[in-house]
Amino acid sequence: MQRRERSLDIFRGLTLAAMILVNTPGSWAHIYAPLKHASWHGLTPTDLIFPFFLFIVGAAMFHSMARYIGQPIPWRRIIKRTVLLFAIGVALNIYPFTGDPEHWRIMGVLQRIALAYCAGAILILTLPRQALWYVSGAMLLGYWGLLLLVDQPFSLEHNLVRQVDLTLLGASHLYQGFGVAFDPEGLLSTIPATVTLLMGYLTSALLSEQNTASDKCRRLLLAAIAALAVGYLWDAVFPINKALWSSSYVLVTTGYGWLVLSAIIYLLEIRQQQTGFAWMEIYGTNPLFVYVLAWLYAATLYLIPVGDTTAYTALYDTLNNLLSAKNASLAFALLAVLLFYVVSHVLYKRRIFIKL
Repeated sequence: MQRRERSLDIFRGLTLAAMILVNTPGSWAHIYAPLKHASWHGLTPTDLIFPFFLFIVGAAMFHSMARYIGQPIPWRRIIKRTVLLFAIGVALNIYPFTGDPEHWRIMGVLQRIALAYCAGAILILTLPRQALWYVSGAMLLGYWGLLLLVDQPFSLEHNLVRQVDLTLLGASHLYQGFGVAFDPEGLLSTIPATVTLLMGYLTSALLSEQNTASDKCRRLLLAAIAALAVGYLWDAVFPINKALWSSSYVLVTTGYGWLVLSAIIYLLEIRQQQTGFAWMEIYGTNPLFVYVLAWLYAATLYLIPVGDTTAYTALYDTLNNLLSAKNASLAFALLAVLLFYVVSHVLYKRRIFIKL
């Protein structure tokens, strides 16, 4: 049986806390710059969070898939989990189920995780581990080639990701937050997103093969330097772009993920620093379930009337009476992070681990 890597459990909890922090500001109009996504090309700290989450999903698959290596592919299990995650994601999009079905958004965060999980699981169980590195490279290059098939391949309105989604899903079923119908979790961009997941899987495998913490740190740092160098060089011709999940974005975010992991291993295993990590481990014990709860929490607060406003806005306004607009928005988000730490802690103490 493969030994679990504690650093990955810590990374998972830290990533989930960061995801809740950036997804739950008191006011979207008052957010500190590092807590915003890049408007199109470019990278902010917030743009690291979703790929880190997908990376961690892949890392966990190293353990959950181990029993199936060399066995017939468990199609029922893979399809069941894919459908479950996708359906929950759609349900979150349409909650509280009062909107017009003609305008339901189909894709989203959990839907991306579902499709990347499905594709990744098939590749993991079909190919030798070493081949996954080569296939990942081919997928990144192939995705670049596909996007270059159209004019203005990296523009918002004309990119191939948008064209595929418009054709297969329809404009009314896409995310509308960019000013035009465009989904940042589109179907075609699931190809490079699957590579992000595979990088997590291969990282778990790499760490399991190292005998010492120093070896782990050295391998991760070398890989990070290589990924960041190639990613930033590639940015010159294939811009780093979260919404397109560009191949350069995959390399750069994976590189930063390896840097964070190496820092955790250095502090935890080499420096023997234990303080401050326990809460992260606890936070990451029910990641997908807590993510769903956090989404429902925010959406439900918007539905509860308080005077002539909503509970969400009323809570922010209360904080804004005490703090500046941006600090009140940040405090609102930190309260959500704290709330879901309490939820995670209660589940952890009761040994309740809900797998989606």
